[in-house]
Amino acid sequence: MVDLKGQYNKIKTELDQAIQQVLDHSKFINGPEVAHFTRNLEDYLQVKHVIPCGNGTDALQIALMALSLNPGDEIITTPFTFIATAEVIELLHLNPVFVDIDPDTFNLDVSKIEHAITSKTKVILPVHLFGQSCEMETIMSIAKRYQLYVIEDACQSMGTEYLFSDGQRKKSGTIGDIGCTSFFPSKNLGCFGDGGAIFTENQNIASTCKMVTNHGSTQKYYHDRVGVNSRLDTIQAAILDVKLKFLEHYISERQKVAHYYTQHLQCIKEIQTPQIASYTTHTFHQFTIKTNPLKRDHIVQDLKANGIPCMIYYPVPLHLQEAFRHWGYSEGDFPVCEEVSKSVFSLPIHTELTDEQLEYIVNMVKTFAT
Repeated sequence: MVDLKGQYNKIKTELDQAIQQVLDHSKFINGPEVAHFTRNLEDYLQVKHVIPCGNGTDALQIALMALSLNPGDEIITTPFTFIATAEVIELLHLNPVFVDIDPDTFNLDVSKIEHAITSKTKVILPVHLFGQSCEMETIMSIAKRYQLYVIEDACQSMGTEYLFSDGQRKKSGTIGDIGCTSFFPSKNLGCFGDGGAIFTENQNIASTCKMVTNHGSTQKYYHDRVGVNSRLDTIQAAILDVKLKFLEHYISERQKVAHYYTQHLQCIKEIQTPQIASYTTHTFHQFTIKTNPLKRDHIVQDLKANGIPCMIYYPVPLHLQEAFRHWGYSEGDFPVCEEVSKSVFSLPIHTELTDEQLEYIVNMVKTFAT
């Protein structure tokens, strides 16, 4: 699905130098590269505060912890995403309230959010899935009306821009009260291990998040609250600082691949290529297509048998996961999400795909999908 070795080889000299510099000074925790990358990411995102942390899941948990929520408070989110989004809600003894998804973008259906709000609702947690933004203007309007926090799960949308109706543009993750991202190696901006970050314009939230990442402490051995131990290693920060310079190129290359796929597959009536909403750019963390649910698994098996990696994100919606059975949801509660989970699969999309590989992939999809 990704070619990390090929990507590394193209910028090997810069990466090796950055890593060697860390090895030379040996400040492996909170070394100068962490602060340098943080400043550069703040500049890229045009956001006041970036707080680096250990991974994207930690970023989501820390964001929730920073809001001083109480057990039983409700978090509105999507059932169609990676488990981490809901996992942190469970870990903090909060209650997830799922809302069905839009059948074209696979993101939260904003028309259903208001119906899910109760007196216990405290947060709306949209996920910018596969690389395009949720409809944030409406979400922010609802949040303001009901005095709710908005935490953006931007773990799959680094570099995506939201286009406001007044012409303003903002990067995903910088619109709500808090944004969260992951630097997992397969992401558009990925490190060589685990890493994550939190974004916010709010000084108080930023200070609290920073404290939470460091065992609830601002002064060594003095702890004002219970926190976690979640840091971005210096070596990973050095790697990310190099790769940040190439991020727009990586996004452009992914968009070219997506354009090729769309151009050659949109004519197949059995396939629905990604639908890009008018209010967002798409950075294509994944290229996810929709097909007949009766044929999907067979298509995936045939593609893999012919040497084409492909993945199903996500075969079991969160509300039907065994781990969350006690939440009381059942099959049929979110019909769009359930139908999509049986219909979608993702093709390889990364910066190293060749024209020959793309042609082969497209021909195989045409062969097995028709």
